[in-house]
Amino acid sequence: MQKLFSLSFSRQTVGADITPIVEKLADIDQTIQKAAPEWPLEKIAKIDLAILRLAVWELTHSKTEPQKVVIDEAIELAKSYGNEHSQQFINGALGGVLKHKGNL
Repeated sequence: MQKLFSLSFSRQTVGADITPIVEKLADIDQTIQKAAPEWPLEKIAKIDLAILRLAVWELTHSKTEPQKVVIDEAIELAKSYGNEHSQQFINGALGGVLKHKGNL
C-alpha cells in the first residue's frame, strides 16, 4: 500500500513487488471508476486510492485471499491511514466492485 501511495506522486521508482499491480493499473482504475462513478480518481484521497488499488488487484487479479479477508484488511488500512470517512468509502467502493464484477 505504501508503494502504491508513493506511486501517486512519482512513477520513477516502482518496486518489483508491485510491478504486477502497476501492469494492471489501467484495468484496476477503470474498475474503481465503475464502482464509484461519483468519485473521479483525481478527487479520491491518494491514500484511499492506494488502498483501493491494492484491494481491487487482490479481488480481481491475485485472488489468493478470500474476498471478506481482502475487504476487512482494506477497511483496517483505511482506519489506520485514512481520514474519518475513508473506511466507509473503501467499504462502499469495494462493495461496488463486487457487485459490478458479479461477486467475482
